[in-house]
Amino acid sequence: MFDQLSDRLQSTLSEVRGRGKLTEDDVDKAMREIRLALLEADVNFKVVKSFTARVKERCLGADVLGSLNPGQQVVKIVNGELTDLMGGAGRDLVFSQKGITVILMAGLQGSGKTTATAKLALLLKKEGKKVALAACDVYRPAAIKQLETVGRRAGAVVYQQGADADPVEIAAWALDKARDEGRDVLIIDTAGRLHIDSDLMDELAKIRKRTRPHNVLLVVDAMTGQDAVGVAESFSEAAEFDGVIISKLDGDARGGAALSVKAVTGKPIMFASTGEKLEDFERFHPDRMASRILGMGDVLSLIEKAEEQVTEDEAEELQRKMASETFTLEDFLKQMRQVRKMGPIGNLMGMMPGMGAVKKQLKDTDVDEGELDRVEAIILSMTPEERAFPELIKGSRRRRIAEGSGTRIQQVNNLVKQFDQMRRLMKQMATGKMPDPQQLARMTGQVQRPKIRRR
Repeated sequence: MFDQLSDRLQSTLSEVRGRGKLTEDDVDKAMREIRLALLEADVNFKVVKSFTARVKERCLGADVLGSLNPGQQVVKIVNGELTDLMGGAGRDLVFSQKGITVILMAGLQGSGKTTATAKLALLLKKEGKKVALAACDVYRPAAIKQLETVGRRAGAVVYQQGADADPVEIAAWALDKARDEGRDVLIIDTAGRLHIDSDLMDELAKIRKRTRPHNVLLVVDAMTGQDAVGVAESFSEAAEFDGVIISKLDGDARGGAALSVKAVTGKPIMFASTGEKLEDFERFHPDRMASRILGMGDVLSLIEKAEEQVTEDEAEELQRKMASETFTLEDFLKQMRQVRKMGPIGNLMGMMPGMGAVKKQLKDTDVDEGELDRVEAIILSMTPEERAFPELIKGSRRRRIAEGSGTRIQQVNNLVKQFDQMRRLMKQMATGKMPDPQQLARMTGQVQRPKIRRR
């Protein structure tokens, strides 16, 4: 979502960083570029004006213009202001010290509220909570069925009384039932509307009064841009909420909602939905997001994702195999499956410091999930010996593997060749030698080596 904004800001700050000394004119020029970048990203105009004014004031201070490395100071200031713009320190849910924690979900129809409810349930379940969901959307066709389906996939029990019951009574009954069954968390999925109306707010207020939730979360669709901020502002005026869940943050919207909602409503973004799978849901950390936007990576989030998939013993074994070049195609298959569980490859690259150049080179050639499926089919068509010793895969073996995986011989050849390059690359990294971006890009086949004309 932030790719265009990220490119513009990184380009502007790169020019500033390259100057040994900054003048007021340099700062003014940079502020104009930053202002345009934010406006093009659909950030609220008043928010942009206030943001650039604060950045300019700090940049014109003697500690910046007179410093030995003023460009780095400007980057630091922009990073800090972006973090503050999105809420400063990340905020978590409030949990009951004793008894059940109640979370009330609100939002307009189509914002992704029901799916976000299940995603939140899965995240809390992974943290050891026993979660129940209350189906209080009795107006939208199949809403109850949808919650039952996604709730089951999230490992949460769903309480429902059908579409004829009163939503307020359903919520109160579900809370009693969750208490009786010893649940840790009850998430109440309420009805959405196509627009803000008094009936929606009245019903929400009644459910809130009966259940006394510890957290009220508003789900807004990032794809609606400034409309999402308008919705959040309207809800803030009519029904007080504690935090925001941004849905569809993986889409191609320009990111204005995520950058504006805290400044406009005063309420922090607490969670972000980053994909279609239930696992694609994470706590929103403003400081980490600001670093991603400025191309500084997000190592903490990357480590957290990796720790969910790889144990410490597995990581040490992988390190040993990489250093000794005993990493096999069987190991590669296992690692590929684990990486795919961590989320889209492009998102992961955005979390790695210094990988902006590679991600930009691959921007127009996103990793095809179907291609990864084909790679898996090719490896599964090999014998255990061939996976351990790819150099054995010659002529007739390649033909057999291609036929068994439904692919072409050329695709088998490419996989074996790229695996050999990757194994050598991994040995470099395991011994502390970081490859340059061009080398990584060549490994993925995106950059061709220049042809040398011989006379």
